[in-house]
Amino acid sequence: MKGFRRLGMTLVAGFTAAALSSGGVRAADQIGVSYQPSLYWALPFYYATQKGWWKEVGLSPNFSTFPAGAPQIAAGASGSWDVGGTGSVPAVLGAARFNIETIGITNDESKANALMATPKEYQAIKADPTKLKGQRILLTTNSTVDYAARNCLDKMGVKQSDVQFVNLGQAQIITAVTSGNGNIAGVWAPNTYTLQDRAKAEYLCSGADTGAMVPGALVVTADYAKKSPENVAKFLAVYLRGWSWAKSHQAEAKKMALAFYKEGGLEATPEAMDQEFKLRPVFSLDEQLKLMDNSKGPSEVDIWFSNIGKYMTSVNTLSSNPDPKSYITDKYMKMVAADPKLRAFATEFDQK
Repeated sequence: MKGFRRLGMTLVAGFTAAALSSGGVRAADQIGVSYQPSLYWALPFYYATQKGWWKEVGLSPNFSTFPAGAPQIAAGASGSWDVGGTGSVPAVLGAARFNIETIGITNDESKANALMATPKEYQAIKADPTKLKGQRILLTTNSTVDYAARNCLDKMGVKQSDVQFVNLGQAQIITAVTSGNGNIAGVWAPNTYTLQDRAKAEYLCSGADTGAMVPGALVVTADYAKKSPENVAKFLAVYLRGWSWAKSHQAEAKKMALAFYKEGGLEATPEAMDQEFKLRPVFSLDEQLKLMDNSKGPSEVDIWFSNIGKYMTSVNTLSSNPDPKSYITDKYMKMVAADPKLRAFATEFDQK
């Protein structure tokens, strides 16, 4: 990831850019962008850096990376970043504890968060799910895969109290399973593909198998949103443009994605990248607006996050489930849609 960070710092050194919404020429505004390396939903940040899209909207990003959502959210509370992408579980945690707002969806991760097992255990558990009782499950707690794994246990009729959850970072989980020190793990893509390749692990269950929607979240700190709402809209326009471009330039997008993953320390295969693009739906501007529309009652996004909040209270991460309306807002998506230049920028490559 050093290469990406260097690019970010180069951008921070300054651009003189045309701000799309104003049509004028002025110095680019610095904005702190946080994400987790080698993850599919972070690709638009990389595409934008490589293609020079940030400066086209008058932004100069300073990137910061985190191994998982929980430490990322905690850093946002201290003001170390302004906007970014994270998992939906950390986003709810951030809303409840640190006044962090959700302003969009990065992707549908339901099929990409899974409970996996090495071959012998997989066969036994598939034949009789009660074989999970007494087992250790390696996973990253307070994460999307924690949410997916617990839903999987419920689907298989296994009480959460019947297993032992071992909290590890995703890289630690890979090391443990491939070295024979773990047999059952909760991982998110592309770590799922790594376990398939290195440990011949197989999917016991994904979030999608349980009917649990596992979205990724675009987030902003409340202080930055209040101070620079126009920049929040520009950030969203850049992100949306990334997916718009990737959908219409898949061969180049996948090639760049492999380079992005490698910079983050992960060697992904072209076949794995094909799976990433296949299994993780992303959303255009109009699709985001539809998903976030709560004019006639709770939006789809409200319902997704409310269900995640219920899970977080059930495991005592939160004492109460925050009202989605208190932290999910489509204000900035609407700003993109209402600005002709930003809308055109965000949707230029959308397939008609």
